[in-house]
Amino acid sequence: MSIAEMTARQHRRRVRVWFGEHVIAQYVAEAPLAARYEQAMRRRFAGLKVTNDLLGPLDSTD
Repeated sequence: MSIAEMTARQHRRRVRVWFGEHVIAQYVAEAPLAARYEQAMRRRFAGLKVTNDLLGPLDSTD
């Protein structure tokens, strides 16, 4: 992984929707898009946990 790729990934966020301990939806994007997706998922899945975490340079998007 190049320095440019590592730097770019440091500003990305991973939004996940959780059903108990299971991830049922995941989205990785730049911070503004991730925040927009997070809000949409909170409205759609009001009873479920939604997280928005910083995607580190070594984290996988799988």
